Amino acid sequence: MSSFGFPLRAPRTREERPAWEEPPTKIGSTAKAVVITVICAVMILPFLTVLSTSLASREEITEAGGFVLFPTDPTLDAYRTILSGGIVSRAVVVSVLITLVGTALSLLTTIALAYGLSKRGVPGSKPILLMVLFTLLFVPGMVPMYVVVKELGLLDSYWSLILPVMINAFNLVVLRAFFMNIPEELYQAARIDGAGDWRILTRIVLPLSKGVVAVVGLFYAVTYWNAFFNAMLYLNDSGKWPIQLVLRTYVVQGKSISGDQLGVSHMPPQQSISMAVVMIALIPILLLFPFLQKYFTKGVLTGAIKG
Repeated sequence: MSSFGFPLRAPRTREERPAWEEPPTKIGSTAKAVVITVICAVMILPFLTVLSTSLASREEITEAGGFVLFPTDPTLDAYRTILSGGIVSRAVVVSVLITLVGTALSLLTTIALAYGLSKRGVPGSKPILLMVLFTLLFVPGMVPMYVVVKELGLLDSYWSLILPVMINAFNLVVLRAFFMNIPEELYQAARIDGAGDWRILTRIVLPLSKGVVAVVGLFYAVTYWNAFFNAMLYLNDSGKWPIQLVLRTYVVQGKSISGDQLGVSHMPPQQSISMAVVMIALIPILLLFPFLQKYFTKGVLTGAIKG
């Protein structure tokens, strides 16, 4: 008998344990380590090759026939060239502004709509929620979207990259589910103290929702930063292109970037220029992930699971 009066149960024998409770064997642990090492190598080697090639000199690229894995004489000429002016540096500024403005507007509107839909008894909340869920099942085609953007006068405007995708239905559902999990007693106590909806949202709901808001903000930021298809459809002026469209045009399609487009007279190797553009397109998101990693799993699971 235990000190609380409950009978003590004898430890289960090895035969009684389920398979998932068995300690890993040496062979299993070794196999897992090998698999993880192989996966890491598959992920890291291409990234290292791109980074090394962007730092390689003309002689090393010529000798290697294109890609360099370990440059003996690394140089930042490619980065200095593309950031000194011209289409690439302008595209970076455009992408940063679109990502910042778009993420801020998307979070603002998604949080406001999710909070309204999470409250019981709000007039029209069910039809609006059904409309949101409808967009998850039936996505509008490219031609209707183009016609809408054109009729709104958004062609060749940065707003064409933000307004059509400002609210994501999946992110809205995740936020709404999290807001509904907040105990109703908190809302009632705040209303007794005289707080309105705006104060409840800013002083109670958002401080409790830092994790899920950070994850949704990350989703929006990655979407805006990586978007190129809408820019290809709606932006006719190449001077307004974001970095991802520049990456697609001059790296994926293999077009050469001239010195006039970069605003320089001396050009590093074309391969170094292309790989430097790839790195500049990757670095901002890579730097953002470590700061939000601790919120990622917790935020998504908490927002997606009720109860």
